[in-house]
Amino acid sequence: MTEEPLPADSLKAADLIRDEARRAPDKPGVYRMYGEDGACLYVGKARSLKKRILQYAQGRFHTQRIGLMVSLTRSMELVVTASETEALLLESNFIKKLKPRFNVVLRDDKSFAELMIRRDHRAPQVRKHRGAHTLKGDYFGPFASTWAVNRTLTTLQKAFLLRSCSDSVYETRTRPCMLHQIKRCSAPCTGLISLEDYGQLVDEAEAFLRGRSRAVIGRLSKEMQAASDAMDFEQAARVRDRIRALSAIAMENSVSAEGVAEADVFALHSDGGQACVQVFFYRGGQNWGGRAYFPRVDRADTDPEILAAFLGQFYEDKPLPRQILANVRPHEKELLEEAFSMKAKTVDGRRVVTIELPQRGPRRALVDHALTNAREALGRRMAESSAQGKILDEVCEAFGLEARPERIEVYDNSHIQGTNAVGGMIVAGPEGFRKTQYRKFNIRGDELTPGDDYGMMREVLRRRFGRLAKEEEAGEEVERPDLVLIDGGAGQLAEAVAVMAELGLHDIPVVGVAKGPDRDAGLERFFIPGKPPFMLPLKSPALYYLQRLRDEAHRFAIGAHRTRRSMDIKKNPLDEIEGVGPGRKKALLHAFGSAKGVGRASVVDLVKVEGINQALAERIHAFFRKA
Repeated sequence: MTEEPLPADSLKAADLIRDEARRAPDKPGVYRMYGEDGACLYVGKARSLKKRILQYAQGRFHTQRIGLMVSLTRSMELVVTASETEALLLESNFIKKLKPRFNVVLRDDKSFAELMIRRDHRAPQVRKHRGAHTLKGDYFGPFASTWAVNRTLTTLQKAFLLRSCSDSVYETRTRPCMLHQIKRCSAPCTGLISLEDYGQLVDEAEAFLRGRSRAVIGRLSKEMQAASDAMDFEQAARVRDRIRALSAIAMENSVSAEGVAEADVFALHSDGGQACVQVFFYRGGQNWGGRAYFPRVDRADTDPEILAAFLGQFYEDKPLPRQILANVRPHEKELLEEAFSMKAKTVDGRRVVTIELPQRGPRRALVDHALTNAREALGRRMAESSAQGKILDEVCEAFGLEARPERIEVYDNSHIQGTNAVGGMIVAGPEGFRKTQYRKFNIRGDELTPGDDYGMMREVLRRRFGRLAKEEEAGEEVERPDLVLIDGGAGQLAEAVAVMAELGLHDIPVVGVAKGPDRDAGLERFFIPGKPPFMLPLKSPALYYLQRLRDEAHRFAIGAHRTRRSMDIKKNPLDEIEGVGPGRKKALLHAFGSAKGVGRASVVDLVKVEGINQALAERIHAFFRKA
């Protein structure tokens, strides 16, 4: 880094930091720097908080960017830790939560899906899982995409015939379900397979997921041969189908590299002030997919600094592998390894996590493959950003905006004759759809007439922008939309403008998008307050872009509506009876088979169910006989 003096306007901030340094302990810890509006500017860790903070006040070895950060600082908060390793972990946690302006920040950090074999039931269940490992069982992952985990789950059902149903469904089955009919479950629920034999299938599935696929296929081949020799050709055919399912996924995901039984591969490529980190997951000798990330970086950030910050935030809430392979040596590599090893501590003791930079051989080929993907992904993103910028300029011109919109919010409603009404909000910008900021609104206005689209839009906008207005009034940092698109014509636009005026948000541009005659794409009319409706040229890139936004909002709203409607359909009448909790509900369903069966039961029959007394039986009986 080049040595530059602090800007003149940072002297006041430097005095503040110098005063903070006098009180800071000479111990490891984490410091946070805050601006005038209370937003976090920077999070850092230090072996000695006193020495590090004093460096900022002295203005030595500061880049222009760091100088700007110091000049904006108005307060600091310090947290002392027992070691620098703990400080590193805490720093990553703070960065991920606060997303400071001057840090390298990991964006789009969604959790990954895993496969789980539950071990807290006599017939273990295989299913998808996300989040913390709170249930007893074996976890396998991460899988980079939902498609990958669904495909593997389907393969496990075909090959090992493991149940995927919930415990409540399992307990109430009296005959095999459809999955057994299509040879995807061995039906332990009805005793068609003994629990001992089912346990062997579970053990084989676990062995396959741990990378011992050849041994599993070998045992199945012997079983098929034995069935064939015994002239049991139907059994031999069933085992053959299981072998085919396993072989297909094993060949597709196989890795011809030594020493990658459990490793994550990272490759960083940076160019033009942007960066891409490509990650691939290898478990049990299989490639379980990968994903490209585009962290927020500054031109002054070096590749080692970017990768170190990325790794710290990436593994803040994810399980760590034994090996991490990378193309760049991350800053403070040894400290990262120590922190990761401490974080990956198991019940039996400490587990060592290593970060390696392979120089040759098969593992280097894996890193090079990831680097090629990172280069291509960043190239596509930069090209898309350039094209996107031109389209947004056209949108700006079409709607008479003062500047290119950085945040566009699009609203749509979905319902069936007013029932299960849901409003949807999607967000888009120069980087594309910002799906983490999508929101759905369950329409709950009691005064609304069923099917009142105007009233529904009014409620959604009041809730969204009423909250925004309160947060701004409280001095909180909020993201205002630069453009609001409403799915509808003049009527919906008038409602939106009235809500904005009511909340004092006159400066947010609002545009209505009405579908063309017969809902033809390309014939959309646009409504702007105070101007006559107009259309865009049929081949206009801006028109195609606005159609995509409208269609995405429509898709999201319909999806939210279908989810709500599905939940409403699945609602069990027993849930509405006071005194009937999960245990009694399970006992009633087990005794009578369904809620309809419970409704037909007499008080005498109900009392015979464990946990149901006379008073509750009469209450249940009366509930199903309401006029």
